[in-house]
Amino acid sequence: MDNNRFEASTDPCPFPEYPRPQLEREDWMNLNGLYDYTITGNQQELPTRFEGKILVPFAIESELSGVGKTLLAKDRLWYRRFFELDERFAGKRALLHFGAVDWLCKVYINGSLAGGHSGGYNPFTIDISDFLRDGENELLVRVYDPSDCAGQPRGKQVLKPGGIWYTPTSGIWQSVWLEPVSPTHISRIKVLPNIDESCVNIKTFVNDDSPVVIVATIEGQGLGKQVKIIGPDENLDIPHPKFWSPESPFLYDLTLELLDACGQPLDKVKSYFGMRKFSIDKDEEGFPRLFLNNEPYFHNGLLDQGYWQEGGLTAPDDAALIYDIEKCKELGFNMLRKHIKVEPLRWYYHCDRLGMLVWQDMPNGGAYIGHFMAGVLPILGVNVKDNAYKRFKRQDKTMREAFKQELYEMVDNLYNCVSIACWVPFNEGWGQFDAKEIGQALKEYDQSRHVDHASGWHDQKGPDFQSIHRYVLPIKQPSPDGRPFVISEFGGYSMKVEGHTMNEKKAFGYRIYKTKQALTLAYKKLFEKQVIPLIKSGLSASVYTQVSDVENEVNGLFTYDRQVVKLDEATLQSINKKMVL
Repeated sequence: MDNNRFEASTDPCPFPEYPRPQLEREDWMNLNGLYDYTITGNQQELPTRFEGKILVPFAIESELSGVGKTLLAKDRLWYRRFFELDERFAGKRALLHFGAVDWLCKVYINGSLAGGHSGGYNPFTIDISDFLRDGENELLVRVYDPSDCAGQPRGKQVLKPGGIWYTPTSGIWQSVWLEPVSPTHISRIKVLPNIDESCVNIKTFVNDDSPVVIVATIEGQGLGKQVKIIGPDENLDIPHPKFWSPESPFLYDLTLELLDACGQPLDKVKSYFGMRKFSIDKDEEGFPRLFLNNEPYFHNGLLDQGYWQEGGLTAPDDAALIYDIEKCKELGFNMLRKHIKVEPLRWYYHCDRLGMLVWQDMPNGGAYIGHFMAGVLPILGVNVKDNAYKRFKRQDKTMREAFKQELYEMVDNLYNCVSIACWVPFNEGWGQFDAKEIGQALKEYDQSRHVDHASGWHDQKGPDFQSIHRYVLPIKQPSPDGRPFVISEFGGYSMKVEGHTMNEKKAFGYRIYKTKQALTLAYKKLFEKQVIPLIKSGLSASVYTQVSDVENEVNGLFTYDRQVVKLDEATLQSINKKMVL
């Protein structure tokens, strides 16, 4: 047993922490907690009777929601709760925030449609001020989620889970909250560090065209406290910057105040940034490498799918998010590949402050491309051109456009997260289309990070990596083509731990071992014989599968309940000390 394992919160209002540390306001109202719920057919009438209670922000399929029902494509899920505004909202606009709702939703306030959103992994905000009344207000949310019956981005969610496919997450699965703001307020910010010029660029977006004054305050070690009036797109000097890295995750505090033309306060938000640079260059031996802060740096990572036994895609509480990051860092890893899922913003904040690099996947859409395309051809080294939409089951242009829209929404949402080093738009051909063009466009959109345009196979020779996956078969380095070589998935060695599995009768893994000693020995041999020797010949990053077991998959370093670390920890730490340049 691991005595340091988190203990899930019993708070009746889950996730009481402010949900968005990258743009934080002092005044807010948490709307997590118990809601009324009901499931109907595809009716437009607002329901008046409800089946029971559901705990938000846990999806209806999860144990922690208190419901545990699967939402079908024919169903519509309704949420209802009542709330009253306090004195902080007097004279202010009321912004209603949703961290994520899977997939298509409409939001009603006091019986009137206030707004809606499509996309199961990105946040959205609705100004509900004009729909409010004095005293008690009613919030209704209507959700449609077809899971794998349609082509929307959904990750590994399927109605019939098994193997590498998991239980759906439908409805509200991240925090809900309200904020009082002035009619003129900061809508978002964009922060870009530049270590070569010892400055940081700050873009401030205001919701309207009113004349305003922006005051920036930056604090940090060796800098003291700097206060300056800035424009909406400003470079601020950071003399002798202290760099951010996994070994030294130093963050500068940033506060932005918005004043009107007479100097009266309108808005104030807190944020932070890290001075770091991700680039690609050649090392002293001439190998193309990933660089961090202008030095070669090996990304030693784990595949992290972010599933939880009690909550599905939603962790039990903030402590659980922290536990995974801290434990992986303690074991010697410096990177997590967030696999076809987007986490709540607090998870990225913890990676920023604790020092954990992140490769961020875009959740895939479309239909599974089949074993021949996803298994046989990659083994033979055959890459298919991905503008063959029918072969990749991507004929639906509407869903291709939805994928691109949600991809850029994800990048905008996560742009200020210091730890994110790489965007991964496509994985193993699932829902892949025009990957080279999308990778190039993404690279242009965010020039500060790497892009793994087609992780695993069906490489289109796009930016930035030669990215291979290898399970069961020996790992071999591809012929050099000028791009850094990375193993973006491998391993998957498995062991079932009795009493710590989702299903005692079923277990999925690529290679099964029966004891901790046998699993540890196999892991050690894999790294020492196949992975570590490749580092000196150009290997720049590796991603072992995976952090934890997920449902019937038992190939995690941790069990699904995070109660047991399945390998010898000292051996893991010893191997990871060798995973450096």
